[in-house]
Amino acid sequence: MTQESSHSKTKVCPTCGTRLSENAVRCLVCGTEFTAQPQPKAVKKTERSVQAASLPQLTLSLPAAIGSLLAVIVVAAGLTFFLVPKDPESFSTQDTPTPTETSIPSASATATLPSTDTPTPTLQPPFDYVVSANDGSCSQIAFNFNVSVQSIIVLNNLASSCPISVGQALKIPYPTPTIPPPATNTALPAEATRISCETVQITVQENDTLSSIAANYAVSMDAVKEFNGLTTDNVFLGQTILIPLCERAPDPNKPTPTATLPPPYPAPNLLLPADGAAFTLANDVVTLQWASVGVLRGGEAYQVVVEDVTASQTRRITDYVTDTKYIIPTSFRPKDNVAHVMRWWVQPVLQSGVDDQGQPIWISSGATSERRVFTWVGVAVEGTPNP
Repeated sequence: MTQESSHSKTKVCPTCGTRLSENAVRCLVCGTEFTAQPQPKAVKKTERSVQAASLPQLTLSLPAAIGSLLAVIVVAAGLTFFLVPKDPESFSTQDTPTPTETSIPSASATATLPSTDTPTPTLQPPFDYVVSANDGSCSQIAFNFNVSVQSIIVLNNLASSCPISVGQALKIPYPTPTIPPPATNTALPAEATRISCETVQITVQENDTLSSIAANYAVSMDAVKEFNGLTTDNVFLGQTILIPLCERAPDPNKPTPTATLPPPYPAPNLLLPADGAAFTLANDVVTLQWASVGVLRGGEAYQVVVEDVTASQTRRITDYVTDTKYIIPTSFRPKDNVAHVMRWWVQPVLQSGVDDQGQPIWISSGATSERRVFTWVGVAVEGTPNP
């Protein structure tokens, strides 16, 4: 037999330990199969370099993949909602650069001004007028038609002196209408007085004058002129005038109506001093007070009466004030050391005239208050001497 060379390569079975040839794929003793032989080192190096350059692989389960997809969709929808403009007009062609052009505004592009409520007067064409014998001058015609002399001169191509003659045809312009003020619910005081005044409309007849018309209705000439806006005392045939009857002077043949007296006042309510109060020598001044019965009118006052009922001869003070208090004069204080009983009351009165000496005459204009009393000592009481 030929002995195997000792330098041949062998391998050992990992199961039974039998030495086999390097290329054996199965153990002859135990039957263990061997895996493929490893590649040479050069091949292994190449394989490592390729494996190092490969990307890592991520393995996801089906539920995780679906959840990730839904999260991406929600994020994309949120960004679209907040970043995309909501106004459709914002998607315009302004973002596209276009060449600048100088446009000429057309009539249709003119802005329409807002309409106002102020009425615009409509001018009327002039009317024809024939000068009559009653027309003294051009200024008289202008006054009759409430226009200016200059407007007649310009419209008829007349000289500056405005010469006219009887039978001459003139063009008279209509007065420029005055736009009335906006209507209000409350009339102005002057307009309210004018509306409330009763008037009579008359037409000036031949031989009528302003003075004769005013005297016929017992109204002053100034009242007629002011009510009709006249600037002179002249009136013209056919002119319409309003007579303000509210300015008519009283008829001297009729008696003057007697003024209606106001209703009487209630009795004043007395306040101080309290009924039965006592005053001594220390009280130099005694003040009486009562409540007001209302606002006194002209010629009205309070009548205050104070009387000493203890004196041998009754002493009394009667005075008139418009205030609601009265200070008793010091001279009325008792002169002895006896407590004097003072009685007082108040009554509203009205002055009806004066007497022969020029003193006012008072009459009652209300009820009398209750009567109160108080005591007043004017001299210190002397002490009893000791025995």
